[in-house]
Amino acid sequence: MDTYKTWSRILVIVGAIAMLAGTLDPMEGSVVILTGSGLVLLGIFLSNASRRLRVYWIWTFLLIAFGVGVMFGVSAIGGFGGATGRSMWWAILVLPYPVGWAMGVVNLFFRFRRRHG
Repeated sequence: MDTYKTWSRILVIVGAIAMLAGTLDPMEGSVVILTGSGLVLLGIFLSNASRRLRVYWIWTFLLIAFGVGVMFGVSAIGGFGGATGRSMWWAILVLPYPVGWAMGVVNLFFRFRRRHG
């Protein structure tokens, strides 16, 4: 078996496990989810995946990274709502995180189902 293909599968599996394990605590696990999505992205690039799949995972990773970055940034300045003076509408900027996570998990589910179904 080709070395790149072997590493690709290992990275995708480990990344998928990390993306699922991080959901046990979405706030603290956000770093685990971000790392997992990065591992899946690297695994996709090492495989002979189509350009479409590569672009899909680039967007998935970027959405997660943006949402996690905003979440950490907002936490660093005290959050929003309540006595902070920042509207709860600022929470919309965190939405790319769960959207990217859902995109990744759905894609991994269908890839697993196609391979083992």
